Amino acid sequence: MKLKRLGTILLAGLLAIGLTACGGSSSKKADTFTVGFDQNFPPFGYKDDKGNFTGFDIDLAKETAKRMNKKIKLQPIDWDAKDMELDSGTIDCIWNGFTMNGRENKYTWTKPYMNNRQVVVVKKASKIAGLKDLAGKIMEVQKDSSAQSAIDANKALKNSFKNYLSVADYNTAMMDLESGAVDAVAMDEFVAKKQIEGKENTYAILDESISSEQYAVGFKKGNTKLRDEVEKTLIAMVKDGTFAKISKKWFKADYGILKAN
Repeated sequence: MKLKRLGTILLAGLLAIGLTACGGSSSKKADTFTVGFDQNFPPFGYKDDKGNFTGFDIDLAKETAKRMNKKIKLQPIDWDAKDMELDSGTIDCIWNGFTMNGRENKYTWTKPYMNNRQVVVVKKASKIAGLKDLAGKIMEVQKDSSAQSAIDANKALKNSFKNYLSVADYNTAMMDLESGAVDAVAMDEFVAKKQIEGKENTYAILDESISSEQYAVGFKKGNTKLRDEVEKTLIAMVKDGTFAKISKKWFKADYGILKAN
């Protein structure tokens, strides 16, 4: 009887420990805000010279997490695997120059906080001055990017290329442009400006854009609770001027479009 009773006590203890551990894990997850982002997407999210994650959206996310009393976890992801990461719960949201246009029904979104355009970067020596001059040229984009979606939607433009390629990130695309392997790279306007910074004598951004769009924070479809909390926090940051301060830090101007009312 004593052995049986001892076994019962031990079993109860183990169950208690297990329940505590599970509860602790659940609590820890609830107190953490995990942001998925492309670490090769300056100035929105990338690694600096010291190996730290930084960028405009990273700063916004950090401030948001702080105000929500959550510990932020910055989770680099492969951009073409972002849906899998979100669906599996590995990340809470996608926040990294994430275009909502054309994806409105695929995610639960905050209100848009910034306008953007899809533009084309070329070598100045190429004499490519507009989209019509891309006929017979080799175009490159990031796989599963907004630039790729914009070009795919413009059949006339897409069919005019000699070749149309996709790569994992824009650093690779710019190296391809530099080497002459491709003639042009399509990308987000602010990313393009960052990519050619200090190299304006070599590269140019075409004045004519492929499309106009908006950035927002994307959550798994149906996750309105966390979306509402993040959106409310962003609006508060607009009201007290923090959003404008972060924007001016990265872009020298306030590009925010989120209304404070």
